[in-house]
This record gives sequence, C-alpha cells and structure tokens, in this order.
Amino acid sequence: MAFRLLQRSPKYAFLNSLNRHFSDYIRYSTPSGVIRLPLASPKVIGTATSRGNRSHQEDFYAFAALSLDPEELQVSLKKSLNIEWDPNLVGDVFSKQAVFVGIYDGHGGPAVSGYLHQELHGLFESVHPSMIPELFAWIKELGGYFKRYKGGPLSPWVIEQNHSVPKFNLEARAAAAFFEVDRQLSTDNMSQTCGATASVAILQSLDAPATPFFSANRLALTVAHCGDTRVLLCSTDGGRVFPMTENHHADARGESIRLRRMMGSSLITDSYGESRWMGALDNTRGLGDLRFKKFGVTAEPEVRTKLLEGGEWAYVVLVSDGVSSTLSDDEIVDLARDAPDPKAAADRILSFVQELGGEDNRTAIVLPLSGWGKIRGPDKTKELREYRRRQAEGSERQRRM
Repeated sequence: MAFRLLQRSPKYAFLNSLNRHFSDYIRYSTPSGVIRLPLASPKVIGTATSRGNRSHQEDFYAFAALSLDPEELQVSLKKSLNIEWDPNLVGDVFSKQAVFVGIYDGHGGPAVSGYLHQELHGLFESVHPSMIPELFAWIKELGGYFKRYKGGPLSPWVIEQNHSVPKFNLEARAAAAFFEVDRQLSTDNMSQTCGATASVAILQSLDAPATPFFSANRLALTVAHCGDTRVLLCSTDGGRVFPMTENHHADARGESIRLRRMMGSSLITDSYGESRWMGALDNTRGLGDLRFKKFGVTAEPEVRTKLLEGGEWAYVVLVSDGVSSTLSDDEIVDLARDAPDPKAAADRILSFVQELGGEDNRTAIVLPLSGWGKIRGPDKTKELREYRRRQAEGSERQRRM
C-alpha cells in the first residue's frame, strides 16, 4: 500500500523531539524486581484491523507508555474525580507512567490518520504550557468560529504571565496536543481536504505498589475524543456497556448547541435523513479538514475521566466507525467476552463485521482490565447476532443467484 504521509514540518520539528521519553513497554514491580512488559503482546493489548472492501486503509492506531509529570497527574485526578493521589507512594519511575492508546479513522485519504499514528503520542507527552500563547494565536488566525474562541481548557495559559498559573492537567494537555497536530498539518495543503477522527485512552494505575493497568485495583481512565470513533467500557456485571464517547455529529445535542451558539445553522439533511455540517461533513470535531475549521469544525477533544475500581470492569474496547456503523455497543462488547486473550477478542469483533458484509475500513482494540474473564450473566446479544448472521448469509446467497 503506497501513499504519502504528511511530513514533520521543520518549523515545528523541535516540538516533535522535545522531552520525549515514551516507550513500547510498561514497567511494574514484583518481589524479585522491576519487570518490563511489551505493550505489543497480544495478552496486553489486542488489536485487529482490516481495510474491508476499500482500495486503501485509512484506519490507524498507536500505543505507548508515556512519561508525564506526576504533579500534573495528581492535579488532574483532583480536578476530574476529586480524589487524592500521592505519587510518592509508588516512586519516581512508576508515578510518571501512563499508557496511551489511540485509534484514528481517516477520511479523504490516509495522510492525517497516518500522521496521528506517527506523532500524536509523542506530542501528547511533549506539549507544555509555555507553548500555549503561540498555539492560541495560531488558532485565532483560523478565523470564523475561532475569532470568538476563548481557548476552552487552554484558557488559563493563553496569555504569557509572570505570576503563577494553574498546573497543567490532562484535559489541557489533550487539547494542546490535538490543536498542535492541526498546526503542524497546516503546512501541507493536503490537510485542507483530508482529515481524521480520533479517540485516545490514557490509563493510569493508582495502586501502591505499582501494578500494570490490566491488573490494577484502582485505575484512572481518561478519554480524549474527536469524531465518531468509539471507546466502550464493559462491566463484569452482566456485560453492561458504559460508553466513554459520544459521536460528534452536527445533529447531536451538545454539538448542535455549540455550533448554533457560535455559527448559526449550517446543518443540511438529505432525502435519506442523514445530516451533514456544511452539507459535507459527518463529524463536527476532528483533525485536519482545515478548510472547514472556520465553520466550527474543531480539534478540541471532549475529555472524560472515570475511576475504575476493584474488578468492576472487564475490558475497554476502541473501535472505528467501520465497526460501530454495523454493530451496536452491546454487540461489540458481547463479542469480546469469553475470548482467551485480548487479541482473540479484537479478531472476533472484526470477523463478525465481515460476516455481516461490512465494507468499510475497520479496527478494534481491546484492553483487558482487572475483571477480565469474570463477566457474570448471559450473553445478551447472542440470539440477535445469530439472527443477523442468518440474514446476512441469506442475502449473500441471493446475490450469487
């Protein structure tokens, strides 16, 4: 598969190498010492991806262990969950560690989603409050919607100040990283008509002594999200689904309010009842698509944090819309239950989409939690899936006749 990925702009090259310490493994302590565990192990993170019937692949993903400021993580936990966490209880190495998992769904080509695959985790780690004034000035230059933009989660840092300012936090870090991607993309004309949606999960173990995310008794899950990729939590209590994301479509209540307040109405609904912003875009938040930024399409992610405790949750699933456009949230998480490992769980999700005739690029990522393999109760969508499978087989036979 040959395509041109957007290149790092020399103008911003220093940001792409600044303070980068991310790795492809996580550390955790055992009685015999510190162990390094590769994130790419199918028992640690399960991934499956397919281009479907499309001519090229626009889905990408990435994962890494980041090194973040423990004080920032402490402030973030207090702000989002109102809980106290003492990084000194786990020591310097473990207090900085957070696992980053991102899923990126491109449109108009693979350049932007491919760039996110290469760069977003590094930028997430390296962005700093000192860069916010310059970044905010660039955002304002986008015009239109952003002329009245106040900075959102970046607002405490948009003006260079000599007096004390709040400590950076994960919400601000996510916004800075996503906007910084757009700023770097702006040097390439391809990003005017090419874009991507993105969902990023940050997992931070709060246990002392330190434990890996998949066995942590207390785990903070933060999700930064733009578009219609999905992040789903599966409970051990009957396989109940807790969505960590909502689709950023123009007819969604929150997005409709945001856009109407700033831009009036540019929502166009076609004869099939499908709504598009400016008559062109499904998603009102995303990266790239720079020609639509002045009309309110923003890279500012929606950020949510949830405390996961005591084996209450079995796993996290991230999927692109090639999966979620075919399967319900309940079907997605039920397909992953009882799988022998996360890789097998991700494969099951994609295989069922294929059985139903899904044609789009599709990606599934499964992250095991401490309740892995402990889901109680029946598989609620089993009969529905069997019915849908029979219907798909019948349709396939008819096409062949």
